[in-house]
Amino acid sequence: MLKVIIADDERLICKLVQTLADWDSLGMEVVAMAENGLEAMELVQAERPDILITDIRMPGCSGLELIRSVKQLMPELEVVIISGYAHFEYAQSAMRYGAGYYLLKPIKQAELMETLEKIREKCEARRENRTAMDRQHQNSQKDLSRIRESLVKDLLSANPGELTKELLRESYHVDTTGDMYQVFIVKMDGDIGQISRSAMEVMQEKIEDIFKNSLSPLCHDMLLYFQAEAGYGVVNYDLDKKDEVRRGLRECLNHLEVKKNLLGPLDFSIALGTAVESPAGLSSSLEAARNAVMERLIEGTGRLLESVPAGSGIRKQNLLDKYVKVMEHSVDSLSIEEAGEACRVLEEEALGADHICGRELLELVLSAGRLFIARTALSGVEDIQQEFVNSCSRCGTAGELFAGLRAVQEKLLTEARTLRSSEATRPIRIAKQYVMQHFQEPITLETVCDDIGFSVNYFSMLFKRETGEGFAKYLTRVRIEEAKTLLRETGIPIAEICERVGYSDRKHFTHTFHKATGLNPVEYRKLYG
Repeated sequence: MLKVIIADDERLICKLVQTLADWDSLGMEVVAMAENGLEAMELVQAERPDILITDIRMPGCSGLELIRSVKQLMPELEVVIISGYAHFEYAQSAMRYGAGYYLLKPIKQAELMETLEKIREKCEARRENRTAMDRQHQNSQKDLSRIRESLVKDLLSANPGELTKELLRESYHVDTTGDMYQVFIVKMDGDIGQISRSAMEVMQEKIEDIFKNSLSPLCHDMLLYFQAEAGYGVVNYDLDKKDEVRRGLRECLNHLEVKKNLLGPLDFSIALGTAVESPAGLSSSLEAARNAVMERLIEGTGRLLESVPAGSGIRKQNLLDKYVKVMEHSVDSLSIEEAGEACRVLEEEALGADHICGRELLELVLSAGRLFIARTALSGVEDIQQEFVNSCSRCGTAGELFAGLRAVQEKLLTEARTLRSSEATRPIRIAKQYVMQHFQEPITLETVCDDIGFSVNYFSMLFKRETGEGFAKYLTRVRIEEAKTLLRETGIPIAEICERVGYSDRKHFTHTFHKATGLNPVEYRKLYG
């Protein structure tokens, strides 16, 4: 509704104007009436009306003085002058001060309604124009935000090209006034899947507000872009503000910790990349922040993570080989308990290593999980592996990480147990058992098919469909894994190992081993034996 104030030193005239107009049909309402200029001025200040209908001569201050004052206060206020004077100079003065309409007494209803209808149309047009301008401004701001966020997207793509100050200013609309550039990561750990998309957007807005409030006074520019369960930020600031920016980030973390019950069931950490003097160093700053954020697996969440340890130099392959040896047996027997024990031993040995860093721990668990999934899953291997990677990225501690590995082991083994009862998988199990018992011998697909009573073509298709790999590839993998174990744990000559795993030609064995491991048998024994 458009708000209207009527001002006239004759109370009856105010009542007459109020009675003559059909305010509801016009979408207007009379919010106040005044009997002098000073009172009218106070009401305009208090009510902020859209329309003022005023007599030109009133005590306190004249209608002309009132018009001049209120138009200075509210330039868009529509003013209608009512007067018993038909002199042109009054109308001219009123128009000069900002009145747009002039009505003579006695006021006629038709003229009043016609004038108010024109004002209504003008106000609506102005509101629509303002709404359109606001919408255009919002869209422009969104477009600008997307352009600025594309800097982070390009950095995350690992191929941002050569970044310069000019490129940041002209292509990404980033202020480069400051001496230093730095990347930071806001990491959210927890059950992201329980948060709806709309709730996540609201939470991200609140997080962004926290960082803007803390860092904007310290930085020439700050932008924050969210991807999955992390926010990636870039700041530009003066060198003498470096310590203050660090304190500002810690302050942001404190705010997040205080408000995390309101923001969602999440734990927060902030990782700080290296401060660099040139935009060209932003990629290395991002890499440092990525490595630092993984340290929450060792140090815990709720911390400002800055250091990137050199690592323990842990022999990951040795740990994985031990894990695989137990895991293979648990898969063949579909034993959840054995798989859990393999995971427990892997966790114990990894966390027992001196100075192990978060990066090493994550890589170890991801490798173990991928191996288990590839060995166990009968279909959708890539999707299951990606789901496992995603779940690991949401873990905030080492305990959660290994719990995730145990969970995927249990899930896949449970599914495999169910599938075992299916007749379709029975020949595959028999074939695998045959391979495990006879891989030292010159096995062929034909000899296996003869043993289980299937045609070569049908069994070959069935094996590939159920396991995701051809029979020959599976046989080679079994032989090479056994060869690796013998090379690592025994002193048996390589020629004898070659025969023990079913190869009669040492040259062929060496070539196959190198293709599978990237090393020849001699190199492997030196490295892992």
